[in-house]
Amino acid sequence: MAKPFSVPPVVFRSSAVQRRSPPRPANPGLPFMSFDLGPAPSSSSFSAPVPGSFEDEPPLLEELGIDTRQIWRKTSSILNPLRVDAHLHDDADLSGPFFFLMLFGLFQLLAGKLHLGVILGWVTVATLFLYSVFNLLAGRSGNLDLHRCLSLVGYCMLPMAIFSAASLFVPRGGVTILAMAAVFVLWSTRVCTGLLVESASCGDELRGLVAYACCVVYTVFSLLVIF
Repeated sequence: MAKPFSVPPVVFRSSAVQRRSPPRPANPGLPFMSFDLGPAPSSSSFSAPVPGSFEDEPPLLEELGIDTRQIWRKTSSILNPLRVDAHLHDDADLSGPFFFLMLFGLFQLLAGKLHLGVILGWVTVATLFLYSVFNLLAGRSGNLDLHRCLSLVGYCMLPMAIFSAASLFVPRGGVTILAMAAVFVLWSTRVCTGLLVESASCGDELRGLVAYACCVVYTVFSLLVIF
């Protein structure tokens, strides 16, 4: 038989054990919950500007590269076909041309014609056409790039946009709208020809041929308004 194993009793002294009382809650009405959030931050901590905050950010149009003042100067030069400042168009942009194309399409939409895709496609074809014709005529002396050509063609769509807006108040199929179309086509042709010849630093001997190509381009756009 196994011998019984006696375990001596363990006696703890009262001085060795220290009883700890549970912490009292800050609010006696809500036990086990404390709402002591510490001291409130001083108002002076919000007065100092935080580096990299939104106040230091540039405007959205500046980040997108859209200069509204430059666009307005270019627009003003287009509105005066007798005095065209080609130096304003040295810095080519596509924001103004896109706005005029959307404006032209909007007035066509008010007339019951959905031509937005056609307008964008024709502008692309017209830019490639004028770019090819001008560089073939100018040869090595021409310095017209495709981006500037697209910008000039788009800015010269402003008379076509005005014609599209004015056609809403003119009866269709009459002599009046044909006369208006001729005036606005000549306006766009004169402005675009002057900008292409002067911006590309080309001689005046090519002005007649470039004017014929521009007249064909803007005549096609006027047909969208007439018919």
